[in-house]
Amino acid sequence: MLAFAKDITQGQPKISKESEDDELKQYMEYQRKLNHERLVYHALDYAKNHLQLNTQKLEGDEKKLSDYLKSAFPNSHRFADAETIMLLLRKLVNGHNSSNNWYRMNAYFHALVYDSMKRFVKIHNQLVLESPEKAKEYGISEGIQIDFDDWAYLYFPDLDFHIGRDLGYTHYPFAKRNKAIEDKIDEKMKDGSSREEALKSIKDDYEMDDSSIKVLLGKPISPEDKELFFTSVENPIYEALTATEDGRWGAMDGESLLDHSYYMGSHLKIWEWRKREEVEAEAESILKELNKPSPK
Repeated sequence: MLAFAKDITQGQPKISKESEDDELKQYMEYQRKLNHERLVYHALDYAKNHLQLNTQKLEGDEKKLSDYLKSAFPNSHRFADAETIMLLLRKLVNGHNSSNNWYRMNAYFHALVYDSMKRFVKIHNQLVLESPEKAKEYGISEGIQIDFDDWAYLYFPDLDFHIGRDLGYTHYPFAKRNKAIEDKIDEKMKDGSSREEALKSIKDDYEMDDSSIKVLLGKPISPEDKELFFTSVENPIYEALTATEDGRWGAMDGESLLDHSYYMGSHLKIWEWRKREEVEAEAESILKELNKPSPK
């Protein structure tokens, strides 16, 4: 099974404060409708199958294949060609289907999973609107649309591979981190450092992975970075997330880091809901004004 920032095999999360907060409860009810294992599987399977189809269809036309890769894999096409992306996708699918081990991903794999997930979620959400019965066949969301931004916040450890490019969404934690790192890089480069020197000088401050540095420097993926690192499923890799805290990290006494991440996710989602409601209310108000009969 692929090891994300949270355990994707745990599909019924529940936190203690739900009974005290209707909006939090609504957010957690949404979370409980998602089957993360199937979501990840279908996203990777879709990416793999469609890459194979397009590789065969566009054989001999390097320009069209390149354009396809840029569209389907906007991050990962920068460090891998079609053959390499296919190899990585097969490794991801095989790792995901393994029940004996957890497979840890580096930044190269995270970028590819991010591309695959974002694309598939968009297609799935369109199916929910236009062909709901077809969407339900995937068995991943009980027929509701999936919030990819929320999923990325909860299940990716970081989006460092995306530094320097617009994330295209409003979720605060990763956007804030990426902007801070980007500003530091720019600052050091203005002082005369190369991009590589700047990244290496701030690497420890932001606990950046070596593979993230390579991705940001545009280095092609090396043989060693094409491997997933595994550990037995008996290894409690998520134990720290469920341990209750004593008020550290902004969590309240008796809460776990897992609880806290859902609290933050709910706050971000509620902010989005309220902004949407404000926009809808404003639009409705404008329409009412426009539809008022003109004074005679």
